[in-house]
Amino acid sequence: MRPLLPALCVALALPLVVAAQGSHGAKSLTGAAAFSPARLARIDSLMLRLVADRRIPGAVAMIVKDGQVVYHKAFGMRTAGTNTPMRSTDIFQIASQTKAITSLAAMILWEEGKFSLDDPVGRYLPEFREHTVLKTFNPKDSTYEATATRRRITIRQLFTHTSGLDYADIGSEEFQAIYGKAGISALGRQGDVLADKMAALARLPLRYEPGERFNYSLGVDLLGRLVEVWSGMSLDRFFRTRIFEPLKMTDTWFELPADRRDRLVPLHRVVDGVVEGMATPERGVNPDFAARKVTYFSGGGGLSSTTTDYARFLQLFLNGGELDGARLISRKTVELMLTNQIPTLTTAFGLGFALETPQNDFRSVLTTGTFSWGGAFATDYWADPKENLIGQLYTSVFDLTVPFSNPFKVLVYSALK
Repeated sequence: MRPLLPALCVALALPLVVAAQGSHGAKSLTGAAAFSPARLARIDSLMLRLVADRRIPGAVAMIVKDGQVVYHKAFGMRTAGTNTPMRSTDIFQIASQTKAITSLAAMILWEEGKFSLDDPVGRYLPEFREHTVLKTFNPKDSTYEATATRRRITIRQLFTHTSGLDYADIGSEEFQAIYGKAGISALGRQGDVLADKMAALARLPLRYEPGERFNYSLGVDLLGRLVEVWSGMSLDRFFRTRIFEPLKMTDTWFELPADRRDRLVPLHRVVDGVVEGMATPERGVNPDFAARKVTYFSGGGGLSSTTTDYARFLQLFLNGGELDGARLISRKTVELMLTNQIPTLTTAFGLGFALETPQNDFRSVLTTGTFSWGGAFATDYWADPKENLIGQLYTSVFDLTVPFSNPFKVLVYSALK
């Protein structure tokens, strides 16, 4: 099989898809000149090995330096066990990478004076004026006891996952049961509407007292509902008109148009250490939900996109809020979004992104100041303002366990001259 491996790698020579604004700490070598070609080739070897060992079906890797695409390659197959090659233009279900886009949407409206970050959520959604926190839970029938909270959820806490909410389908066992019993899922079910499900969420207890700790949650879905209230538009419409059209993100959607569905990479799962196609729903995830009728616009995880589109989104932040003449937010708002909002807690998180700080920088090769996140189906991104660098690595596997994104990061940074 080894002589056939190069055929699994598809590379496209692409024009520039993003425009850099200023140096932002870039070194004297820019774009492709900043990298060692021989060292970049190590990425090919890693991806081809993972494909050959059937640890991933395929992947798309992208590096943007100083606004120039210096590496954009597809490896392996779109679906495990088939002969259809992955393409660098393929569309992935990006899951929680949606959160940063919802955060940007909210901050656009913050600049317009629609809210203050420390406003209580209940000021805009009356059903959230009072909260309770879980005290006891009976796993036999999902009944529980709850008491009133001491504090109210603020909007800032939705951005930073400190609201006390939990996650449907992927959260604690107690709240998977509580939310499931109330008909709340992470991505919504066919026919669900965001306003209805967030109203149902308001009637349920919190896992923690607001502000007490970082707990990954449905808070950004609730933030998406607030975007609808503040703007008078559906979240889908706000994204399209205020973000995707100005940034020329033509392949980012909640519900994929018919002419793009053949580019959607199917979801996979891991069985006995080997990836295989995901034929039936698992933990609230329908394997083809992006190609179905979407009525629930999940600001926490509902979008599908490409590496090219998402690079444009990330470059907006590296450029201080402007891309190709379209300014969405000010450079000072970008600074705020990339500032740690919860310095008293151990997790460093801004308004929509995890942050590399002096306190946690020892853990990875990323530069201090880098912002990042990823998605449940094994998509990963980071953007490094000091190097003016974007890295993305996408595959399509639910609960991927093989080391994937961290080795890629090491190879990218070790290829810098």
